[in-house]
Amino acid sequence: MTETLSRSHALTLDAADPLRHLRAEFLFPPHGDADQTYFVGNSLGLQPLRAKAMVQQVLDQWAGLAVEGHFTGQAQWMTYQELVTEPLARVVGALPSEVVAMNSLSVNLHLMMVGFYRPTRERPAILIEAGAFPSDRHAVESQIRFHGFDPATDLIEVEPDEATGSVSMAAIERAIAEHGPRLALVLWPGVQYRTGQAFDLGEIVRLAHAQGAAVGLDLAHAVGNLELSLHDDAPDFAVWCHYKYLNAGPGAVAGCFVHERHARADLPRFAGWWGHEKQTRFRMEPQFVPTPGAEGWQLSNPPILSLAPLRASLELFEQAGMPALRRKSVQLTAMLQALIQARLADVLELVTPAEPERRGSQLSLRVAGGRERGRALFEHLRAAGVLGDWREPDVIRIAPVPMYNRFAELHRFVEETEAWAGRS
Repeated sequence: MTETLSRSHALTLDAADPLRHLRAEFLFPPHGDADQTYFVGNSLGLQPLRAKAMVQQVLDQWAGLAVEGHFTGQAQWMTYQELVTEPLARVVGALPSEVVAMNSLSVNLHLMMVGFYRPTRERPAILIEAGAFPSDRHAVESQIRFHGFDPATDLIEVEPDEATGSVSMAAIERAIAEHGPRLALVLWPGVQYRTGQAFDLGEIVRLAHAQGAAVGLDLAHAVGNLELSLHDDAPDFAVWCHYKYLNAGPGAVAGCFVHERHARADLPRFAGWWGHEKQTRFRMEPQFVPTPGAEGWQLSNPPILSLAPLRASLELFEQAGMPALRRKSVQLTAMLQALIQARLADVLELVTPAEPERRGSQLSLRVAGGRERGRALFEHLRAAGVLGDWREPDVIRIAPVPMYNRFAELHRFVEETEAWAGRS
């Protein structure tokens, strides 16, 4: 084994890591007398230490001010969501007017399809990836049926064409070209949840728009993971959750992007009072006048208690910056990949693309010997305090998150896997 794959080298990288101080900003579940080795930030991010204080501040305002909490202080509830707007825009590469924190991901997806999925008899179809996250598939199938069309013909799924189950850019391009005249919407993930594959979103947007289709992006596994450039890539909309890499807690308020070219467009939408323009919202008049930009798609006043942990996490993203987080992420996954190839090549198969530009923080792994052996390894790791997550039918996902994971923890995963395989 080369020096660069040694535990001592990992410890050296940890000592020199410019982001190492951020680990102390998070709470780790205990495992015996030590912290759990936590590789599941792609499913639920750890709790930021300052989240409790942020939530407590809201509770104290509620206790001490009641309704006046809406109008008192810098963190007043009337404008509370604006405290996350600019940092969130920086995380996703957007203008502040293009983003809003609201609802949950699937709710936002449906709301966006009200405006951007406008099927006709000639152009009724939605294109997604085969094996899409179930909620996305349920949403698009139900929207197709709602408009009177048939998912059997109008839900187009692009099948993987690469050996490990990834989808090549060529396959995406062929599908968009083949079905282009029938496409009303292309809905594509930033990162495929099971394989961990990341996509060239700007190119997908370009190809779909060239065929006259609208484009939406599901960024659940991309936000806070990849460097995004939503404004420049110019999809029509994007939706995401904040409980994964954005560390805002279970069931956290989600996020939404609407490109500025639609800021004042007269698009169909389901309207609610908090989407009404701010200057006249409290006149309580019957006519709906939307706020320009993404905030005009809001329905209800924002959930302040749910926004508070997101605010805490975004403060840490402001400190770190996405470029630095992405650099460390590439280093972490490269080391993990190299360790697996050097020490576990006959035990683990890498499902995620090997090229750094085609993946984020997550490596999806398949255990040689089939599902039962894969599940056995997963349970062994969990019992040892090394937590990844399991995705049916046979994938273990390991996500070293640059905000709080260390290089030395990669060795812990490898050593425990070796122990399970009977090599230590």
